[in-house]
Amino acid sequence: MRPMHNFAYFGTPKVASDTLATLIKRGFIPSLVVTAPDAPKGRGLALTSSPVKILANERGIPYLMPGKLDRDSIATICAYDCDYAIVVAYGKIFPEALLESFPKGVLNVHYSLLPKYRGAAPLEAALLTGEHETGVTVQKMAQELDTGDIIVQRAIPIASDETARELRPRLIALGADLLAGTLPAFERGEIAPTPQDASRASHSHKLKKEDGLLALEAPAEENWRTYRAYADIIGTYFLKNGKRVKIAKASFKNGIFHIERVIPEGRREMDYEARQ
Repeated sequence: MRPMHNFAYFGTPKVASDTLATLIKRGFIPSLVVTAPDAPKGRGLALTSSPVKILANERGIPYLMPGKLDRDSIATICAYDCDYAIVVAYGKIFPEALLESFPKGVLNVHYSLLPKYRGAAPLEAALLTGEHETGVTVQKMAQELDTGDIIVQRAIPIASDETARELRPRLIALGADLLAGTLPAFERGEIAPTPQDASRASHSHKLKKEDGLLALEAPAEENWRTYRAYADIIGTYFLKNGKRVKIAKASFKNGIFHIERVIPEGRREMDYEARQ
């Protein structure tokens, strides 16, 4: 007997497990979970399961951990005969053969209002450019990254003092709720996807540690945007006597970028003024 909601779920980090938890709570239990293999982590380099695998184990959901999406892996996935797939931060490019193996297609949750900020870091890109609004798009995946037809979108405002640390969980919750609320109509074939306007597309690049380097003499608003964008992943820092000083807390008042708390290289967090 085929399950009521017959789909495969592809995802690896916490954002993916949080979204999967919401789907399960709303009655959408995948027939199969596909996640990254266990990987060394921490000082001891102990093999560690992904958050998505941990959740699948807890819920008794079958899972696969292919190192590559090659012909054998695709054949194993196809054996589950799922109608469609959902992808949230899986971390691997889908081969065309895998995309075409799901009769109803593959849905992807992207954290921007596509076609704005296609690519790896859409949330950060929105903050870097000073956007006052962002949102979530559920798209039907295509072979070219983030170019798929739009299933549904929802926008939210960005507060003027909001950093990625506060914005990210709001977007994750929004995306999970939007996806769960859209799936019934999608499964019934009641949604007509909307093609993206490629002429309006913009892109976000994959983050590097070096992106967080601030020049203190740069415009204050530029440094404030950079601090906000990278607050929760790579962080921001400046160089003092050839050593890194990580910015732990900052604010923006009266056009001035105020550094409040720092972590000098090899030392504990402290007030910035105390370091002068």
